[in-house]
Amino acid sequence: MQRTMEGVERRHHEKRGKMKHGKVILADSHQNMLGSVRNLLEKMFETVFMVADEASLVEAAAKLSPDLIVADLSLPVATEVNVVRRLKKAFPGIKLIILSIHDEGTAVGECLVAGASGFVLKRSAVNDLVSAIETVLKGEIYMSPSAVQTSDTIGRKDSCN
Repeated sequence: MQRTMEGVERRHHEKRGKMKHGKVILADSHQNMLGSVRNLLEKMFETVFMVADEASLVEAAAKLSPDLIVADLSLPVATEVNVVRRLKKAFPGIKLIILSIHDEGTAVGECLVAGASGFVLKRSAVNDLVSAIETVLKGEIYMSPSAVQTSDTIGRKDSCN
């Protein structure tokens, strides 16, 4: 697997006195998604780092100690362990928002059980990601309103195991 840690650093002046957060890592292998999400993140964070695979994500997280990671659930992984579990095991205090096309309750519930701090559907990321980031950075859990989650899905083995 090619390691593609592409550090994209953007510094912007503060607008209207609103403080920006420090560092965020955006992990997604879909180029079309990266651009729009990166633009949004650059408005909220001093530094945005982009990676395209699990190995680069783990390496970047270890080196950068980011305030937040925003990662695609379908991120190419080098191991059989899901990226959520691997990150939470290596970096227990990390705040992690999962982006996904999957809106099934099972996927949502399992990611939250695995340790994700938030779950945002890609189709509603433009509308939901800012709220998700603000919620997660306050130490709370966020789930896209349009994501379906039922109580019987929590604890089942699925995509985040």
